[in-house]
Amino acid sequence: MDTVRYELKTLNRQFNLYSKTRVSLSNNLIALLDQSFPGVNRWFDSPARKDGSQKWVDFVATFWHAECVASVSCAAFIERYRKWCKRHGYNFNADKTAKIHAGSREVVPLVSRTETTKLLVQEAAAQLLAVSRTVETIRAGMLRLASKLPEFDTVMSMYGVGESTGPQLMAEIGDIRRFAGKQSLVAFVGVDPMPSQSGSRESRSCPFSKHGSPYSSFPLLPARLSRRPVCVTRIIFSSPLEKCGNSLLDVRASFLLEF
Repeated sequence: MDTVRYELKTLNRQFNLYSKTRVSLSNNLIALLDQSFPGVNRWFDSPARKDGSQKWVDFVATFWHAECVASVSCAAFIERYRKWCKRHGYNFNADKTAKIHAGSREVVPLVSRTETTKLLVQEAAAQLLAVSRTVETIRAGMLRLASKLPEFDTVMSMYGVGESTGPQLMAEIGDIRRFAGKQSLVAFVGVDPMPSQSGSRESRSCPFSKHGSPYSSFPLLPARLSRRPVCVTRIIFSSPLEKCGNSLLDVRASFLLEF
């Protein structure tokens, strides 16, 4: 099991690295499109596939400039877009296609339709697609390794924990048996509130220590925010959580109390 935990933790660190890279590359591609095809990324709301591909990224790799769409008639673009959707395995909608064509004629590109613009957009899209595929491959590998751990079913049964958050928690927390109690686990993650009292004064805004591992505290917030509202009235100290005004501390620490 130690080997499995080590490999899972290594995969999680690489997952965090490539996830940050994907965000950076996505922002870079959007910045380039703001010059050649403004707003095109907001016209698609399809979720990312399991292989990491996204419809808007594949679209701009082919239609990299507004004039690629606006220079042809609506009927010609609809037919070309239909063939493109069939080739890439996406759903086709004629009404939405007509809106894309109309929108392409309303936007004002800042750069001309040149080979340099084509090179920049297509290379940025290719890099984003490659990193996205790497992220999804690592995500699948983490889930496969995590399924071998004895606590897998317990963690995955928690409301708000999914195929991404669950393996991340197991990777960074490790063997839960090495912690003496909930207090030790909360302190390890670094979400324990710092005492701020003097005499009869009790502070209503207590920052947390942040002394723990940032990799283990990162997946706690989205997991806890997806839960139903719960009134948590106890933590590692005797005072109720209502005395703490830090909502980020509340959601992270209350999730750990259920781990």
